[in-house]
Amino acid sequence: MDLTELANYLDGEVSAKQHADGAEQAFTEVMLTYLSNGNEVDGYELDFAQRSGRKNAPAYKFNAWNLHEQTGDQEGSAPLVDLFVSLYKPGATGESVPKSEVAHHFELARNFLSQALAANSKWLAQMEESAPPFEAATTILKHRDDLDTARIFLLTNGVVKQADEKDTEIAGVDVKHYLWDLEKLRRLLSSGQDRETIQIDLAKDYGGAVDCLAQQDGTGEYTAYLAFFPATLLAKIYGDYGPRLLEKNVRSYLQAKGKVNKGIQATIRETPHRFLAYNNGISGTAEAVTVSRSKDGLCRLESLRDFQIVNGGQTTASIYHAVKKEKADVSHVTVQVKLTVVNEAAKVAEFVPKISLYANSQNKVNTADFSANDEWHQKLESLSRTIWAPAASGTSKPTRWYYERARGSHLDDKMRAGTPAKQKEWEAQNPVAQKFTKTDVAKYEHTWKQMPHLVSKGAEKNFIDWTMNRSRSALPERSDFERLVAKAILFRATEKIVSRLDLGGYRANVVTYTLAWLSHETSERLDLDAIWRKQGIGNHVAQAVEVIARAAFDHLTETAGSRNVTEWAKKPECWDAFKSTDIQIPDLSASLIKQEQRGQSSEAAAAQQSTAAKTLSEIQEVVQRHKLSLWDDLAKWALNSGHLKPWQATLCGNFHRKLERGKKPTYAECKAALDMLEAARSKGFDQ
Repeated sequence: MDLTELANYLDGEVSAKQHADGAEQAFTEVMLTYLSNGNEVDGYELDFAQRSGRKNAPAYKFNAWNLHEQTGDQEGSAPLVDLFVSLYKPGATGESVPKSEVAHHFELARNFLSQALAANSKWLAQMEESAPPFEAATTILKHRDDLDTARIFLLTNGVVKQADEKDTEIAGVDVKHYLWDLEKLRRLLSSGQDRETIQIDLAKDYGGAVDCLAQQDGTGEYTAYLAFFPATLLAKIYGDYGPRLLEKNVRSYLQAKGKVNKGIQATIRETPHRFLAYNNGISGTAEAVTVSRSKDGLCRLESLRDFQIVNGGQTTASIYHAVKKEKADVSHVTVQVKLTVVNEAAKVAEFVPKISLYANSQNKVNTADFSANDEWHQKLESLSRTIWAPAASGTSKPTRWYYERARGSHLDDKMRAGTPAKQKEWEAQNPVAQKFTKTDVAKYEHTWKQMPHLVSKGAEKNFIDWTMNRSRSALPERSDFERLVAKAILFRATEKIVSRLDLGGYRANVVTYTLAWLSHETSERLDLDAIWRKQGIGNHVAQAVEVIARAAFDHLTETAGSRNVTEWAKKPECWDAFKSTDIQIPDLSASLIKQEQRGQSSEAAAAQQSTAAKTLSEIQEVVQRHKLSLWDDLAKWALNSGHLKPWQATLCGNFHRKLERGKKPTYAECKAALDMLEAARSKGFDQ
């Protein structure tokens, strides 16, 4: 694809967003969606703030911000602040951005960071508490003593041919600069990878090559290298790349907490020379390495392309924070590194999850494929290419909802359509506004299943949680695809409503909390099939969403107290408090599935078929048609209602846990569980 094509494509995405805060904020959201899905950033809060310069108060600007832990949910890791500033010119087709404009925009973001770190009551008093900069400023100020790194991202739809912004330090905080222009985005989309490749030149940038041992597997499939990295080297690499090193690591599940992390820190402080003996080291992968031979015949690692830590993230982060936060002397600390270079790129997706699983001995991890390459996603992609959505009101032709399993495939498929006329026809059938990704799927499904606190963790963490919980046996069918699209329509309509309300921030959290409450209040009975047929949500649902959204915003901001609102939204107790909130909404009875319709739903039909199942495989297939959470809900309902005996509730709870562990239940267990489900539904259990 050329830059003009990509620029026009981005403009189409910006137009599809129809952002209430203007085109630049829509562009910011489009770019941050790419970066978030590609793990270049760890979530974001869209907030536009700009002020012209005045005496003793320089001008500042930012379009979004985020303060988060550097290693996911790890306890004790220093927070990291990201500031995003956009330079967007509608209709641009890849023009060069002057060096002076790049420098100016970086400076505007640095100015805000500098003022926030040195904030005084007078400066804060000049801001309205509901204004975008207030939350960012107070959050940065609150964490000023713990903050060791700030990242400033410049996002532009132009091309930057020359930029030499130097990293710096402000009030003891390391400030790093990242530029994402049209050319860099094109490389990301064209590479077939989910992120910008990390290139580490040990010989040139990190003090020299590292001795290692090399061993091929005998088949040519991969080569393993064993090396010993000085802790100072590992800390410097982590300081330069941070969480990006851990992208293929299942961070939410592999990061050490509590005793393990404290043990690592204690060893560094008290017996650093024993670190190598006590610690398992790290396991990593690389796309390619450059090696040389020393005069004495030793193999030496010169450079690593696409270096990723798939096990040992807590070790790396702990060393870095010991150096940065505690000023620890790690000159006597050495870390064992096992590096696997997979020689066939097509097999990387297969290797990495298994290395993550088998190499980790500190925390139990369930077997799962954490990529979009498994059979479930392939089937969803296939459905999206063959199912036509009903023509929306006012249009004459049906369209498709395009599932972009591989990053950039929507644009690639458009380019492959051929002539400009055929490309235009293809895009009319597959509009960019109806494109959705794997992280979108996880967001829609977890919101509908009433887990907005997980959605609030960010795209990648939520995707991992959803993947861990998703049934690995049942592949999606046509009805599943249509209802998923209905959830997408509902979610995107809610985003537009919340933007129009101009509540003052936290749109992502407000949207997922709003729809989770609606799903909870209606017991998931909103008529998704009707939304699919209409390709819209209707006035009554829209009115209800507006009322709930206002309540969600009030809840998030008023109950957070002194906490960061976005961090508070990630807590289960935040959701528990909101789901019991009494909100008076318009009558939605006309938009709900009727009880008689519900009786013919796929789940209920499966229960009715249970008595007809004659073989073990048949009855297990019936069980698999139900959502996993159904059995846990049934166990709780049985205990609370008293309609089933205690032993039946216990049996149902055990059945849920067995399925959760991936175990196959026996015929008798399946039959008993399905019989209890039928009995419970006859007594009022409404799921």
